[in-house]
Amino acid sequence: MFIFDAHLDLSMNAMEWNRDLTWSVEDIRKSEKDMSDKPDRGNNTVSFEAMRQGNIGLCMATQIARYVKKENALPGWNSPQQAWAQTQGQLSWYKAMEEAEELVQITNKQELNDHLALWKTSQEKKPIGYILSLEGADSIITIDHLQRSYEQGLRAIGPAHYGPGTYAHGTDSVGGIGTKGKALLKEIERLGLILDATHLCDQSFWETMNNYNGPVWASHNNCRALVNHNRQFADDQIKELIKRKAVIGMALDAWMMVPNWVRGQSAPESMGVSLQQMIDNIDHICQLAGNTLHVGIGTDLDGGFGKEQGPADLDTIADLQKVPQMLSNKGYTETDIENIMNGNFLRFLHNTWQ
Repeated sequence: MFIFDAHLDLSMNAMEWNRDLTWSVEDIRKSEKDMSDKPDRGNNTVSFEAMRQGNIGLCMATQIARYVKKENALPGWNSPQQAWAQTQGQLSWYKAMEEAEELVQITNKQELNDHLALWKTSQEKKPIGYILSLEGADSIITIDHLQRSYEQGLRAIGPAHYGPGTYAHGTDSVGGIGTKGKALLKEIERLGLILDATHLCDQSFWETMNNYNGPVWASHNNCRALVNHNRQFADDQIKELIKRKAVIGMALDAWMMVPNWVRGQSAPESMGVSLQQMIDNIDHICQLAGNTLHVGIGTDLDGGFGKEQGPADLDTIADLQKVPQMLSNKGYTETDIENIMNGNFLRFLHNTWQ
């Protein structure tokens, strides 16, 4: 089944982890077997080959570069200019992958339809479609820079990532969106960008909902009812997104899937982390919505973690093809499963890109 993954940090892996995604997952793992600078070395799950094996023909692919002020202990770039430059380097990598015919950028409805038709009809090796997304807006030096990003193909943006940001407060922080955040939302709406509500802290989430009337989704965000942490959405937040015709992508980071995960200590097998938790989160949202129209896949695979902090029954991203049968076993119909695996996000794009 064709899969749309709403969140993959492809350029981060290439530029910061120095992974050549044209290699197989196995070859990348072998190249990292003696590395210890990052906890997920030798445990990666994503490559272009694995995506094609899993029929993941389209994804939201990120630019990400956090700007951190002096008092912020989080890792990141020390100025917004440095953060902007990092995102520009990431964009250059995407363009290089286009020249290598590994990727193709999708920016409008016609390009989307042409790409879906290619993946449906061609039996030859096909470029993977990517839609550019910015995770955390701190690299947007001025509001005018958002126009530049749009012209470069940016089509979705999350105002915050972790901690306090320039435009909003993110995961593990408390605060609102302020004057700069409101100005950013106005420009997002003017440009017709998709606002990604993922990572917004509760206060920033609700202030955003009160100040923004454009298209909104959540690319990779699970349910607080199943794992009680501010990174997850509470039921009232999920209901608000449903009311706004949003789609929420299910993430596969273990600490978001089971309670009491301890990073660097817990293991997927001993904690019972599997794709079943993805099914549980999907089902929770479907029960709140009363239908299957507001949930999808947004794995965040290799978003700073690998097999050591992912589902025990997922070796590479190609194993997402296990999910349709699991949904069928849960009682979901073929139409329901198509909605979840690709249809809901694709319909959202078609409706947004008038």
